[in-house]
Amino acid sequence: MKKRLIKTILSITAGMLFMGIMPVFSHSEDLILDGVYAENIPLGGKNEQEANEAINVYLQELSTRSITLYTVNDNEVTITPAELGFKWANPEIIDEAMSIGRTGNIVKRYKTKKDLNYAGRILDIKFSIDDEMVRRILSEQCATYNVAAQDGTISLEDGTFDITEGQMGMVVDVDASAKGLEDFFLTQWSGQNTTYQLVITMDTPNGTYEDLALVKDCLGTYHTSFKTSSSSRSNNVRNGASLINGSIIYPGEEYSFYNHVMPFSYDNGYQLAAAYSSGQVVDSVGGGICQVSSTLYNAVLLSELEITERRNHGMIVTYVDPARDATIAESAGTDFRFVNNTDAPIYIDAYTTEDKQLYISIFGHETRPADRVLEYESEVTSRTQPGPDVYIEDPSHPIGYISTQSAHVGIKANLWKVVTENGETTRELVNTSVYNAAPKYITVGTATEDPAAAAALSAAMASGDTDNVKATASSLKSAADAGISADAQLLSQYEAALAAMNSAPEQPVDEPVD
Repeated sequence: MKKRLIKTILSITAGMLFMGIMPVFSHSEDLILDGVYAENIPLGGKNEQEANEAINVYLQELSTRSITLYTVNDNEVTITPAELGFKWANPEIIDEAMSIGRTGNIVKRYKTKKDLNYAGRILDIKFSIDDEMVRRILSEQCATYNVAAQDGTISLEDGTFDITEGQMGMVVDVDASAKGLEDFFLTQWSGQNTTYQLVITMDTPNGTYEDLALVKDCLGTYHTSFKTSSSSRSNNVRNGASLINGSIIYPGEEYSFYNHVMPFSYDNGYQLAAAYSSGQVVDSVGGGICQVSSTLYNAVLLSELEITERRNHGMIVTYVDPARDATIAESAGTDFRFVNNTDAPIYIDAYTTEDKQLYISIFGHETRPADRVLEYESEVTSRTQPGPDVYIEDPSHPIGYISTQSAHVGIKANLWKVVTENGETTRELVNTSVYNAAPKYITVGTATEDPAAAAALSAAMASGDTDNVKATASSLKSAADAGISADAQLLSQYEAALAAMNSAPEQPVDEPVD
């Protein structure tokens, strides 16, 4: 009887408790419980979509806040979070909000509900920014206040070096500042207008006075002649020398000849002159610049610097021995490059003389033994003779115009580095260069309205006899200038030849032998 009474009391109590709890869970399972917040945004009574919308409205408001970035010398760049690619980094908190009070047994869920009514639950909204957009702001807007270091300079006047020491600079450290901003938005930003100090670093210049004072020894010098060059080609050689003169290359730096002499344009001091292209000589703005790169190549060889890119011409050149040239070509991306592998800066001194000599010297810190003797030897290993003459018909010029490009012998050559030191001599192969053979190209003007003249010139070219082509072209031009048709001119030549034949004395004829 006593046990039955206890069971009855427990059943009544449980029922009363259940009836008290039931109203707590009477609202829809699709709504977030009251007392749940994202930051200061109440999410209670909202479904998933409504909660998302409420937070996005909040984010839109935050994206217009003012962020002042302090850059070099406390200069300010003011932006908004939107310009940094500001976005919501943890949208999964909506799922977390929806799940609050939905797990565990009925008693646990009842307790969670009561706790929410008493203290609430605040979920943190986390933010992030776009790294690419941040770096763009830092590099384009903030970096405008950078104070770049001024590298030290030297100049050579009358055999004496004048030194100007470098100056320190201050710049925005883009990597460190980008990381700092990302951490700030992720963990520290309160959502209010704020300021942020970017990371500023010292920009150290190249060339201390002590470094530049080491530049006093001539490591290598070379010169070539351009006495036979036209005025325009001579101009280009002088212009190229002036563009590389005074270049300073610090230890470990790579020097690009192309980057120092480009662009090949009239505005950059160049003129139209002859240059090699696909086995032929053509007019090109900057023609002759390769004599400068080839002269520099030889000075670099004598200085024993590390050469990282060098190519020979397609056909042999005359201003240096075979395998001692270095070509550059804008269209092919061909460059002459070398690295300063010494312990001090090096200085390029380049100039031309009135008698058309090009001199290039490299100055630096000499550390090689005094008894070291260095020479370079060019060795031709094979020759290839050019093929037959090639005639090119040019309808843009009248009959009588003839232009000739000389033939080129094909050559294969080695360049040897010969060093004598401590009484011992070593030989090292520097490069093997192959130069193509090229026939004589004869460009013949063919513009005419006289079919007979065209046929006569075509027949002369077919003979392969250059003297015949020149004579025929000259005769046809004279006839055209005199208003005589090609047929009449050819008939007159035939009659003259026949008359000369008839007037010649008879020659004795040997009797036939039986």
